[in-house]
Amino acid sequence: MRKDTIAAISTGMTNSGIGIVRISGEEAFEVIERIYKGKEKISEAESHTIHYGFIKDGEETIDEVLVSIMRAPRTFTGENTVEINCHGGTFVVRRVLETVIKNGARPAEPGEFTKRAFLNGKMDLSQAEAVIDVITAQNEYALKSSVSQLKGSIKHKIGEIRKQIIYHTAFIETALDDPEHISVDGYGQTLLAAVKEIQEELERLIRSSDDGRILKEGIQTVIVGKPNAGKSSLLNVLSGRERAIVTDIEGTTRDVLEEQIQLQGLSLNIIDTAGIRDTDDIIEKMGVKKAKEYAKEADLVIYVVDSSRPLDENDEEILKLVVDKNTIILLNKTDLDTVVSKENLREKVKMAAALEREEEKEIPMIEISAKEERGIHELEDTLKSMFLKGNISFNDEIYITNIRQKAALQSAAESLNKVVESIENQMPEDFYSIDLMDAYEALGSITGETIGEDLVNEIFSKFCMGK
Repeated sequence: MRKDTIAAISTGMTNSGIGIVRISGEEAFEVIERIYKGKEKISEAESHTIHYGFIKDGEETIDEVLVSIMRAPRTFTGENTVEINCHGGTFVVRRVLETVIKNGARPAEPGEFTKRAFLNGKMDLSQAEAVIDVITAQNEYALKSSVSQLKGSIKHKIGEIRKQIIYHTAFIETALDDPEHISVDGYGQTLLAAVKEIQEELERLIRSSDDGRILKEGIQTVIVGKPNAGKSSLLNVLSGRERAIVTDIEGTTRDVLEEQIQLQGLSLNIIDTAGIRDTDDIIEKMGVKKAKEYAKEADLVIYVVDSSRPLDENDEEILKLVVDKNTIILLNKTDLDTVVSKENLREKVKMAAALEREEEKEIPMIEISAKEERGIHELEDTLKSMFLKGNISFNDEIYITNIRQKAALQSAAESLNKVVESIENQMPEDFYSIDLMDAYEALGSITGETIGEDLVNEIFSKFCMGK
């Protein structure tokens, strides 16, 4: 690992009250000593203290600052670390950084501070990846999940599973080396029971990745319905602003509109689509085609029904499209005289499921008025119950939010499947240990214990500068 001293701006590059320039490395104190002027000799200061003074470039005073001194190994990176708290103007922060670099540090690469923390054993790779997830968290649950991982929830769980695997592997290897004193007779059944338990743990973690993706990235939500059903009005209500044009003219929305909103601590990536109907208008027809494509890929479909107009063949077409999806049906325009009831819709859902040969499932139906903003709270509660099963406790539950980690879990599960096959086929015991070690190595890649330098560099290159 490179031992040179690095520096970067660790706060956002916009005018603000405070800007921070971070320095880390063996010569961090020597660098700050060259440019800091104050009452104390800063390189001799006690660890975890803050000092008032000025940053100077030769005879020129750059800024009035507070300098934090942190001595290794009790720092984020595990190295000597200095943080210069200066005024937050973009120009002055850059000038401070330039002065630091001019006096012995080099510019840090993206994510290099966290990379050094990982390489110096201050955190494992799952915790390091949680750092960037905390920074990019877009909702309450994503933040809680990331903080849980930062505290080591994944690290501890993977550590427990690897400990079990290495115990059985070591027993088999020892028995094969010393068959006179250690017998493996009947050990296959003992190992089978242990592997089955581990498989259940891995399967639960793999299943959690779907919820984890939703927590992290948001629910891909598509609003569908006939023209003038109130889809755009609903989008405006949910987003809290006039995001979409609303008129009484059918077919106003021809292309998709995208908006991210927060509801009950969840992120919804909402797409408002063109009204679905048969049309000869070429542009509108393209919009309808897009609407159907987006609905097929969505995590959630919100089907808006104009309850003041009778259902027709267009509604039947939409129901065929959404009957097998996570769907919520909104009976809109309840502020007018209604002609469509929940009972009518349930019959239509039943018919659509039969036509599509899908198992009929209960689709939530909510009466709303987008115009008068009625029924929106019930929609929010329904969303929460659909996507968050019960009350989430991030002290107990682990959610895999990282594709790399999911792939490693799947690889480990495949290796354990081979162990089970070998036991059931009464293969020699050395077959067990080969596949057990493959699972052990795959899980080690999650925490970074069995990962190559190239992949480490790729992971940290995706971090923001200064972190």
